[in-house]
Amino acid sequence: MRIGFIGLGNMGANMAMVLLRSGLDLKVHDIDKARAAQHIDGGARWAETPAECARDVDILITSLPKPDVVDRVMRGENGVFEGLGEGTIWVDTTTNDAGLVIELAEQAAAMGVKTVDSPVTGAVDGARRGELTLFAGGDEAALDVSEPILARMGRVIRCGKLGTGNAVKLVTNYLWFTHAAVIGEGLMLGKRAGVPLDVLWDAIKDSVGDSFVARHDAPSIFAGHYDPSFTLDLCLKDLRLCAALAERGNVPIPIGSRVRERFADAAEAYGGDVGELHVAKLIEDAVGEDLRLEGDWPLHWEA
Repeated sequence: MRIGFIGLGNMGANMAMVLLRSGLDLKVHDIDKARAAQHIDGGARWAETPAECARDVDILITSLPKPDVVDRVMRGENGVFEGLGEGTIWVDTTTNDAGLVIELAEQAAAMGVKTVDSPVTGAVDGARRGELTLFAGGDEAALDVSEPILARMGRVIRCGKLGTGNAVKLVTNYLWFTHAAVIGEGLMLGKRAGVPLDVLWDAIKDSVGDSFVARHDAPSIFAGHYDPSFTLDLCLKDLRLCAALAERGNVPIPIGSRVRERFADAAEAYGGDVGELHVAKLIEDAVGEDLRLEGDWPLHWEA
């Protein structure tokens, strides 16, 4: 199958490389051509514009940072809608606003194009290894065609109608950010009580307090870099989308609202472009003690 891929950021670059290495005919585009160097060297074709990337492909995949970027890439000058042909399937892996996805899908349907929303989870290292989880929403026919391609990047979970993929992704991120907001406090509670951090971390991972954050993200705190591969601004974007989802469903989320405030405090204190786990640095600064732990902590976003 002929695949177009737009968006070669931290996640997208690795996702596209997994598809390329699996033997697919791949065409790529990004706002920065330098990000495509490894893909071009590996045999991918370069597209100068989103429209060109969307032209003459069976499946077009977008992996973009925010809803407004998706909107611009799809409907802007030389955008995807200028290149999409009848029978193409558009798969958006962005953590997006379901309302925008549905709106764009309606416009695509008028062109004979089906849409799947399939945001992903699993961090950069999961993207690099092809071990993501993809939350896919859309009609069964579109999923039947696109799932074998998406499955090359990881496990595909069919979530239901179009838009449900993003709903599931936002729920999982809601829980992720909640855990991230409190992990620093838990670690500091134990440390100030006299528990060695390595002992405390081992206990957390083998207890009811275990989580992806405890296993995958805590080392970013121990190392002191707070995981720059995912920024506070992106956290706040997703938390705003969570709040919108809650409003549409008339669901009160008081804990989520406090988590959002905590991330906003971190962005105000350290800047929105720094790593997500700076939310834990708030407790370090409040107490006047860090959570560094000696160890060979791998940078999971590096190959």
